[in-house]
Amino acid sequence: MQALLDAIARIEPSSDARRIFHGRGGLHPGCEAWALDAFPPAFLFTSFQPVADAALATIHDALTARCAQIAPGEPLNWVFQCRHDSQPTTRLMAGSVPEPHVVTERGARYLVHLQKGQNHGLFLDMAEGRQWVREHAQGHKVLNLFAYTCAFSVVALLGGAKQVVNVDMSSGAMALGQQNHPLNGLTAGASFLNHDIFKTWGRITRGGPYGLVIVDPPSFQKGSFVATKDYARLMRRLPELLRPDGQVLLCLNAPELSTAFLMEQMRECAPELIFEQRLPNPVSFADASPARALKVLVYRAPPLSKADA
Repeated sequence: MQALLDAIARIEPSSDARRIFHGRGGLHPGCEAWALDAFPPAFLFTSFQPVADAALATIHDALTARCAQIAPGEPLNWVFQCRHDSQPTTRLMAGSVPEPHVVTERGARYLVHLQKGQNHGLFLDMAEGRQWVREHAQGHKVLNLFAYTCAFSVVALLGGAKQVVNVDMSSGAMALGQQNHPLNGLTAGASFLNHDIFKTWGRITRGGPYGLVIVDPPSFQKGSFVATKDYARLMRRLPELLRPDGQVLLCLNAPELSTAFLMEQMRECAPELIFEQRLPNPVSFADASPARALKVLVYRAPPLSKADA
């Protein structure tokens, strides 16, 4: 536990949502089940194993002491979520959580919900992916597959995208995504298709070609997407979706599947697409085994040939 307590003692004031402690990265022996995130004005402590009340009390005391130093007079707000099958629970441990709860990341604003379900509306490990999209979306029509709450759409439009097409089969996530746009002063440029991607290819293809395609699926979601068999189906479609010189952001958060898995599948299913780079993950998500960590790869379609110009 000491590594977590040390991380709490180092918390600095910040208005941005961010990870404070990443035990899941395997760099802190004995803390592999734990993560601590800041979703100002609240903290979220997540454990994938049951946690004794005495340990929770120690964490509470550490948060109380640090908050008294960096935000004197402000209340401590924190939520505990246990994701172990034997004791799944979400508990408000101190203070309160705003409703609606809006957080920021590099100037962009997003709605989150810490006390509802395991996915809170914003995946903090994708911060560098969102920044890359913001820097590369200028002037493009963007396709955002598995859009979830449309954070990529928000940053693409903030970065100057001409249009973003968001596709996701979750009506609840898409509804939250639609709210995220006006939060950022975005009242035009985004469309929302609440469909199963594999049953909507005709409409998706007709909306192209796209200058940027974002593919950020769940690694395993029964009835929706299983990476080991469904990623290849997506990859085969990518060349027809992209305009010449268009780019793909290919994402996968599955520790059991390596970067090599994605790259080998791309070589087989879309060999014309050119690998450019793997984006770094945020420093706060450092991992003892980078191959197991979130994978975000950039590919590019070949440019228009002189014969076709």
